[in-house]
Amino acid sequence: MNTGSSPQVGQIVRILKGKDAGEAAVVIAVVDSRFVYIADGDKRKFDAPKKKNIQHLELIPFISSEIVDSLEETGRVTNGKLRFAVMKYGKPAGKSANEKGD
Repeated sequence: MNTGSSPQVGQIVRILKGKDAGEAAVVIAVVDSRFVYIADGDKRKFDAPKKKNIQHLELIPFISSEIVDSLEETGRVTNGKLRFAVMKYGKPAGKSANEKGD
């Protein structure tokens, strides 16, 4: 297993498969070498994270230190911090909501 492609807690990911495809989210827990729990603080709250196969995620080389610190200190992170991290990283590249075509 190469460590270059293993996700880390606090890392921003882009969802590639499923109904949330194209959305950005944050890894809040690593289950094993194949699965992680992700949340974005908006549609997917911290208390109801989505279990995702990492093959369905694009790992972004950005780790939010606020989220890592919060999880280390209290074992949880606020949905506001998750939203902020996703927003700071930026919404999905490519199509925005108002340029879907006609």
